[in-house]
Parts: sequence; C-alpha cells; structure tokens
Amino acid sequence: MKRILLALVALLSGTLLWSQEIKVEFFTPGIVHVVKSPNGTQPKSLVITAKPEEVAVSHSGNTWKSKELIVKLNPASKSLTFLTAKGKVLLQESSCSIGQGVSQVFTLDKDEAIYGLGTIQNGKMNRRGEHKRMEQSNLEDFQSVIQSIKGWGIYWDNYSPTQFDDDENGMLLKSEAGEAIDYYFMYGGSADGVIAQMRHLTGDVPMFPLWTYGFWQSKERYKTANETLGIVQQYRKLGVPLDGIIQDWQYWGSNYLWNAMDFLSEEFSNGPQMIDEVHKLGAHFMISVWASFGPMTKAYHELDEKGLLFDFETWPQSGLTFWPPRKDYPSGVRVYDAFSPEARAIYWKHLKRLYDYGTDAWWMDSTDPDCFDSSPETYAHKAGQEGGTWRSLRNAFPLETVRGVYQAQRNVSSQKRVFIMTRSSFAGQQHYGSNMWSGDVTSSWDMLRKQVPAGLSFSLTGNPNFNTDIGGFFCGAYNTRGQASAPRNPQYQELYVRWMQYGLFCPIFRSHGADAPREIWQFGQKSEPVYDAIEEAIRLRYRLLPYLYSMAWQVTTANESYMRPLFSDFAGDRRVWDMTDEFMFGRSILAAPILSPQYTREEIVRGDVGSVDWNATKTAQKYLPKGTNWFDFWTGKRYAGGQTVTIETTLERVPMFVRAGSIVPMGPVMQHVGEQQWDNLELRLYPGADATFTLYEDEGDNYNYEKGIYSTIPISWKERSRTLTIGSRQGTYPGMLEQRQFTVVTPDGRRQTISYSGQPVEVKIAN
Repeated sequence: MKRILLALVALLSGTLLWSQEIKVEFFTPGIVHVVKSPNGTQPKSLVITAKPEEVAVSHSGNTWKSKELIVKLNPASKSLTFLTAKGKVLLQESSCSIGQGVSQVFTLDKDEAIYGLGTIQNGKMNRRGEHKRMEQSNLEDFQSVIQSIKGWGIYWDNYSPTQFDDDENGMLLKSEAGEAIDYYFMYGGSADGVIAQMRHLTGDVPMFPLWTYGFWQSKERYKTANETLGIVQQYRKLGVPLDGIIQDWQYWGSNYLWNAMDFLSEEFSNGPQMIDEVHKLGAHFMISVWASFGPMTKAYHELDEKGLLFDFETWPQSGLTFWPPRKDYPSGVRVYDAFSPEARAIYWKHLKRLYDYGTDAWWMDSTDPDCFDSSPETYAHKAGQEGGTWRSLRNAFPLETVRGVYQAQRNVSSQKRVFIMTRSSFAGQQHYGSNMWSGDVTSSWDMLRKQVPAGLSFSLTGNPNFNTDIGGFFCGAYNTRGQASAPRNPQYQELYVRWMQYGLFCPIFRSHGADAPREIWQFGQKSEPVYDAIEEAIRLRYRLLPYLYSMAWQVTTANESYMRPLFSDFAGDRRVWDMTDEFMFGRSILAAPILSPQYTREEIVRGDVGSVDWNATKTAQKYLPKGTNWFDFWTGKRYAGGQTVTIETTLERVPMFVRAGSIVPMGPVMQHVGEQQWDNLELRLYPGADATFTLYEDEGDNYNYEKGIYSTIPISWKERSRTLTIGSRQGTYPGMLEQRQFTVVTPDGRRQTISYSGQPVEVKIAN
C-alpha cells in the first residue's frame, strides 16, 4: 500500500475537539511525505520535482513499514514517530497547529546535533538552541532543510517567512502562511545520505563549465568598458592566472534605467566589443543583472502593462546616483513577479540581448530580493497566477527567478552551460545552474570565521555551490591611510591573504568588494610577500583543477559535495560535530585555513601599524579527525588522527592535510583554463590505506556530457601489494588526449613517470 490517508477525529463527551486529515505517503523506502490539513488541502510544490515511487509498505494497526523506515501513529496525540527498519527511534512529532499559519514541533534527543537551514551568519554549525526568523535577506538565506547527526533530515515545504526555534519545548517550525503542514522526512543514514535524498526530491546538480573553477576578479564597480578589459589585460601582462572578469552595475546608465540589460551608459558604448576582446584573451565575462527594473527601461513598461511588477520599495531608492539616496527623487524601481511564467519569459526576452552579445555568465544580484517595506499590505500583495501572496511565496523568490533564466537559456542552446551566481537561494536551487555567494559581508576576521560554517550549512541543505566575497565586501574600516588605502594596510593585507586561502577551497574562487580595489597588483608587486602569497593561492587553485573538476562530476552523478563538514566523514568523532574552522574539500583534502591574525592585530589600528615581518614563521594548532592517518600537504609529514597538532605556518601557505589512502591529481599552472593540456598530470599518492580516484574529463563546456560524451579513468592503490593501477579509459569526447603521462609523487618526494594510452597500467611503489 503506497499511500496512507487517515481521517482522525477526536471526541470528548460528544464534543468535537480536534479534526484533521493526515496524509502519510512513502515517496521512496527512505522518504515519507507528510501533509496535515483540516480540509484535505494538497499543496502544490514549487520545489519537489520527483514523483512518488511504488513502495512496498506493510501495515499493522497504527504502524506502517517500508524496508528502510517505520512510521507509527499515536491515536491519542495524533502525532507521528519515525523509526529505522530495526526499530530505532529517529524523530517524534509533538504538537502542531493550523490556522494563522502552520506549525509543527518535533522532539529531539538531549545531545542530538542538528544542522543546515542555510547561510546563517552566527559562526555556528549545530542549530541546537537556535532561534531564527527565516526570511531571505542580503546576508542570510534559508532553504528550510534541517538534518541530524542521526542521519535523518526534514525538508519543510513552505515558502513564507518561518520561525525556527529549538529549546526545552522541542524543535519548532512555524510558518506565517499556509493551509496545511507539508514536510518530507528523509532517512539517509548520514549527512551524504540526506543530501542525496534531498537532491532526489528536488533535482541533481548540472555541471558548470570547467573555466568557472578558475580565478574570478570583480569590483564594485568597473566604471568603463575599457577599465574592465584593462583588468584582464593586466593579469595577462603579469602572468597571474585569471578565467573570469565580472562587470557590476550601472553599465546601463542612470538609476531610472536600472537593470536595462543593455550597455546604455556612454562609458560602455563599446560593451559588446569589450566582451569580444575578453574572449580573445582567453577569459570569460559575467555581468550583473537584477530582479528589478527602472521606470525608463523597456522591460519595466512591458511588465507594468501586464501587472507583473510588485509595488514595494526596493534598491535603489533614489533615481540619482549620489549617496546617501535622495528620497525626494525616488527611483521608481520595482521588482518583477518571478512567480509568473509570463513575467519570467519577459525577463529572459530582455536578458537575451546580453546573451547575444556573448555574455558567458549571469551575476543575479538581489535575488532575495531587497524589500524595504515589511508592512502587512506588502505581504498581502498578490504573487504568481494561482492566488498566492507575497507572504506565502516570499522565500521561494530566488528559486523562481534563477529557474526562469536557467530553463530559458537551456531552451536557446546546449552549447554553453548555464552559470549563474546569485545572492540568494532556496531549496532545490542546485538544479538550476546556480551558485550562491554569502552577500555583502563586512571585512573582518570575525566575518571570515563565520563564512566557514555558513558555507558548510548551506551545503548540508543539498546546495553545494557556495562562495564569498574574498576579502569581504566592505573593507572601508581598513582605509586608515586615506581613500582606498586598505590594500596597502598590513592589517587588511593579512586578512585578504587568509580569506583568499579559504576561498581556494570554495567551489567558486572570486575576489570582490567595495571601498577599495582588490586586484593583485593593488597589494604590491612580484617578489613582495603579500603579492606572492596571493599569487601562490591562485596558482595552487589551478594546479588542483583536475581534482576539483573530477569532484564536480561526483557532485553531479553521485550526490557528493565540495565542502564537507568533518562529521560527514568522521561522525564517530564527537570532537568534530560542531567544528567550524576545518572541513573536507572533497573526500581527500582537509582544509584548515588560518582564520585569525598571526602577523598583525585583529583590532583595527587607526595609526601606524609598524613594520611587519611577513617572512617570519608562525605556528598554528589544527585538529586531525580520528579514524585515519593524515599527511601534511606541504611537508609530507605523516600524523595519526584523533589529535591536535602544532604545525609551522607561513603567510604564503594555507594549512592543508590529505587523508591516508588518497590519490590527488594535479595539473600544470596556466594563465587560463585550456591554455595548456593536461598531458602530464601529477598523481599525488598518499599511502597508508587502499585508495581510488576517478579522473573525469570532457569538452569543458556544453551539455554533451548528458549524452555520455566524456571520459573517465579509474585509478586505484592497493596498500598491501604497493600497486598503483591506472585502469582502462572509459568513453571519449572531441579533443580527448589519446596519450599522456602521469607522474606519481609520494609524500617523501619520490617521482615516477608512467606513459598512458588508455589501456591498464600497473606500477609498483617501493616503501
């Protein structure tokens, strides 16, 4: 029996006290869909793309059982309990409420750690004791996905602002709008398992182009097309790798032309030619677009005629570009109704101008969106075409606006993969070619530390693509020697280098900010320690591209994640349950960035900082999870897990370790992706346990991989026989290397080169 519909009526002395219909539906053996509605309402989901499977379910009394889960109903309390197939209690419902919104309380174990919800900027991983109103904003974004160290997860399928509370009364989810409680209980057995089930429900993660994993430079903002192009030219002149340049706002002209989606400013009259020149330099071009339009734009008039613009105050508030905004010259900018298919089609119609110019990627800003009016009248605005209101649909706005662009571009061409960077995200957004950045964060050590758990928490909701403004968006506090002086302030230099070294381990590696430029030459010149440290991080990123792109394939096909909290791999080590300063980058690399100053002070000094010896060696303490041995990436020194180690650190090196039993492919340093072939990859071999790795390669762009046009090379290490095997290459694609070399490098520095032509090769590695 697949679907269980229970009409429950509680009677006391002939008086109806409580009446409710509960639907308990096994979507899969490990996923249960629960709907509670007093009138049988079946909400339509904006997020769920999967259909329920035919699941074998046995029924006895008030108990239903699949091969993975048991669901029990308490007739007296009308609450559900979820258990493993072996009878271990996973989660219990407590009280619930429908009317003036909907709410459900769950009972957790006393010491049970829970994770997720989104990019909450409070520096925590474990959500126990949290109290948070979840409404999309610039700095915090919410996906309504929570998961437990016990291996279960919940997706709360409601789009209105939602209160999350965890205290002595239980774990509460309370949404401001809704006619029914609607949630999915998922049992995956682990963090990875819950993520896999969330993606089963909401969609997989399409591949980004290979070039997106290179280095991106941005600024608020490049003011002419020539300046934007000049940034790429200068990186090429200096020989520092770069793959992406980003054009921020106002290339359209005045605020009355806000988001015109065209080069209307005189300073950008040669915008299309600029894009062509960027491409000739081997780089790619991303441009800022918004979810709102100024009253003089073509899109505004077309949307307004059809009643497809919201009428609430948004950014920018003034039609003038002066700061602070002149409210006596209101901009008239309005947000479009992304819940309307017609509005999304109009949005793409105008965006396609930039696409036809050759734009490679979209920076979809303010997809929260900015909403400066929280009055009841604003929340009552009609939204979409099915009777929704702004309140009822609020948090799903980023999903709908991003999905509209992804689907429209996919319909135009399959030759260019969709790549969207967006400021906000909702559940399921991983399926629509988007990565999210953490908003306009301030430049401080405290904010850098908060980015680590924020990114990990985001990843735990099933969305793997996260990045931050390297160096923080607002660095003005560090401009202590005059306007835009921060890049020459030693205090900011140290923060920027360490933020860069953290960004190295994010899926997208991007420098951006206001108040001061962030290009590498702003921080000094070659042979100077700060400049060299920045360049070292960028070069290491390019060397790791074979590892990272193969990881991307695992994200797409095996529900992996780039950034993995340590409990994903070491749940048996309680010390890592709430660790916020280390994480796994893929399955092999332990990222342990420096998140506090070592050469300067954390408190900003207004006067002279004094001389700083950037060449001095410092020390740091890092914890190595138990259950495996670890190798220092830089020295090759081997450590036992389950201990805190003291290591020497320098400015130019980020602490990182590699798990014993790992194979890490590394490529050449290049100026941009595709400049050099991967015809002699290093295979960093870390013995101590058996290891496997699958090297993935394809054309680097387009969607031919969906048709099976790609290649994989399985690589394995047998510890007992000390044998490395490079297996048969599977698959083919245009431009594939038929022959290549692999150079095997062990932690002690020994090197051995192997010729490979697609057939199995074995090599013995001596102790």
